[in-house]
Amino acid sequence: MTDQELYNLIQQGEGENLELKSSFNNELIETLVAFANTSGGKVVLGIDDKNKHTGVKLSTESVQRWINEIKNKTSPALLPDVSVIGSGEKLIVVFSAQEYPVKPVSTRGKYYKRVANSNHLMSLDEISNEHLRTINSSWDFYPDPNHSIEAISIDKVKKFIRKIEQQTQTKVESEPMAFLSKFEIIRDKQLTFGGFLLFVKEYCLISDVQVGRFKSETLIIDSISLNTDLFTEVDEILAFIKKHLMVEYVITGEPQRTERFDYPMDAIREIVINMIVHRDYRDSSHSIIKVFDDRIEFFNPGKLYGNLTIADLLADNYTSQTRNKLIAKAFKEIGLIERYGSGIRRIINICKDYGIKHPHFEEIFHGLKVTLFKEKTATGKKDTTDVGEKVGEKVGEKVGEKVGEKVGEILSDNQQKIIKLIRLKNHISARELSAELGISQRKVEENISKLKEKEILKRHGSAKGGHWEIIER
Repeated sequence: MTDQELYNLIQQGEGENLELKSSFNNELIETLVAFANTSGGKVVLGIDDKNKHTGVKLSTESVQRWINEIKNKTSPALLPDVSVIGSGEKLIVVFSAQEYPVKPVSTRGKYYKRVANSNHLMSLDEISNEHLRTINSSWDFYPDPNHSIEAISIDKVKKFIRKIEQQTQTKVESEPMAFLSKFEIIRDKQLTFGGFLLFVKEYCLISDVQVGRFKSETLIIDSISLNTDLFTEVDEILAFIKKHLMVEYVITGEPQRTERFDYPMDAIREIVINMIVHRDYRDSSHSIIKVFDDRIEFFNPGKLYGNLTIADLLADNYTSQTRNKLIAKAFKEIGLIERYGSGIRRIINICKDYGIKHPHFEEIFHGLKVTLFKEKTATGKKDTTDVGEKVGEKVGEKVGEKVGEKVGEILSDNQQKIIKLIRLKNHISARELSAELGISQRKVEENISKLKEKEILKRHGSAKGGHWEIIER
């Protein structure tokens, strides 16, 4: 590196691929690890964070000693490229770390990644996902140490094979067990996590889904709890939701009237399948679906995978990355998934064509929440309903309105967010609220006190065993 190249580099300032250091220490090694776990970068030693040229003094063995220290304090061992620039006592040393091929890399038992101009300690989930992405695998491909092949239903496997035959119009010649091995549902004669979820014979603890029909935030009039195989869960969730939708019979001039539900079933089906396929089954939380009078809320454990953001999804600016590759492959084989990575855009387009409000997507509680709204858009389709032939719930029936909508004008942004979080988890603690909102626990408690004063929130029970109630107004 020439003096001019160094000058140009320093002028860029610290960022995702550059850090300036005045001395060699453990923080410098942490930065090299963060670069290796992200997209690579350079650490310039001898320049402080104000771009002041402090320089470093080198002995004949300084550089080699630093390289050895980096190697000994990292796993897998990092060996950065090192350049020494200048002469005399104020030398500049540039350490260059490439993105490591097998991630993540650690230093002293900790894993870091680079975000903007700082190093962030990686969570256990991030560490696991990064490793699986690096080896082009996923959690559901790994052998399940807790369940044997006897835990799955061969009848369900045969049904799956028949669906593949119908989808592909070809005969599957393999016997069920040989087919499972070929499909890598069984690996080295062991059942995988994905295989257990797809074909579990009886009860499955980690596939828990709770579905309820709500007349208010706290009043449930019907519910189901599912702990079975993933294909059955899709069918039962869709049947439950459909049972509680209002249907209109539209006169089209044809001999038979056309059914029109108040929500597009295609969008609901797409959301439910995405929930089941992309859920983080390592998370102890369960999937939750709440059917209200004016909306349906779908919550799934596991935030967007692969550093995706909601903005990326809405802009359709991303490439498909799958948390559960085996499960996704199985759903695709029988035609439940048409194309990887197109689900969100399809949901939005279906709602638009149906003439209802744009669905809402948000990351919350280490998961993803999708809300479908019954409300029609200003340019929505005209109501050609055959009056008197609506089945199910009475149109326009209201049992209370959402607190955030009715009194939103007098609630602060944080107070509205607190209401949202409590709706999703009514036993949430002030500490959890603080972590989700990014504000101090004291501020959370101040906002809760104000919500109590406004008679919007009420506490039932103790701080540890109780729960919150949102008071309908």
